[in-house]
Amino acid sequence: MSGMRPTGRLHIGHYFGALTNWLSFQEKYDAFFSIVDWHALTTKYQNTGEISNHIMEITLDWLSVGIDPEKSTIYVQSAIVETAELHLILSMYTPQNWVEREPTLKDMVKMLAANEEEAKEKVSYGLLGYPVLMTADILGPKGELVPVGRDQESHLEFSRAVARRFNNFFGVNYFPEPKAEFTEIRVLKGIDGQKMGKSYNNDIKLADTEDDTIRKVKQMITDRTRITKSDPGHTDLCEVPWPMYQIFVKDMTDKVKADCESAVIGCVQCKTQLATSMNDFLRPIRENRKNLAKNPDQIIKILEHGNAKARKVIRQTLAEVYEIMGLKRWNE
Repeated sequence: MSGMRPTGRLHIGHYFGALTNWLSFQEKYDAFFSIVDWHALTTKYQNTGEISNHIMEITLDWLSVGIDPEKSTIYVQSAIVETAELHLILSMYTPQNWVEREPTLKDMVKMLAANEEEAKEKVSYGLLGYPVLMTADILGPKGELVPVGRDQESHLEFSRAVARRFNNFFGVNYFPEPKAEFTEIRVLKGIDGQKMGKSYNNDIKLADTEDDTIRKVKQMITDRTRITKSDPGHTDLCEVPWPMYQIFVKDMTDKVKADCESAVIGCVQCKTQLATSMNDFLRPIRENRKNLAKNPDQIIKILEHGNAKARKVIRQTLAEVYEIMGLKRWNE
């Protein structure tokens, strides 16, 4: 099980950092991929008008790269009211101090507020419950594997602890303790040399035009020590284009390295070659996306189909949770 917040169109960092892994997972597992719009509210509660459009955009991005609704369950978090109900139940068994020390929450608070006084205004009750809602997302379909990088394992430990606590409290072995499916997650730099991110306006989006891509590649930070074209370059000091070559143009890296370090080519020519290769790589994805976008009704149908599949599974989980707790669920 995995998910993404609908906060805008996806960039190439999302593709190499997550979606390529998802493509392999859908061939091996019963995969659940959720567009977690309630999570978007935790930090974007002032811009709710954008979320519906972002749901469509992220769905187009997923489908265009090959996430297959016949192999994977693609659904919208808020379409599954049972997830919210499970979140409420799990929150009753989650100690407050677990939430307060959870790394994901700490990181999000830092993003929102510069100091404790600012946090009082900007950090909502809903944000405090983020880790428990994340756990409900995973445990609703009884997710056993969650794709993460090794630096994110502590985030998943929270969900394991909540599942373990529920099981121990009722003397059952019901919820699986979700394990990390460790993946190679490439962290791509944006055109300015920082980590690529939508909020930094330094990304190259899957849906960008070829002209947009060329313009952005030309702005990439290169070797800051190279002053003129006749100066030998240093690929180990080239901040953005050289790492991109190793992803997009693996078969050219030896030649590019030799030409750069012997001053056969300058940074402008190097980036022009890179932009051409990136556009060649992204063209099929962009063409798929353009064709899919012509039929928004079909996108809605795909989401409705996935919502129905996910809700059936998560509704069954919730029914079994009520049974374990000895409660009657009155709104069945």
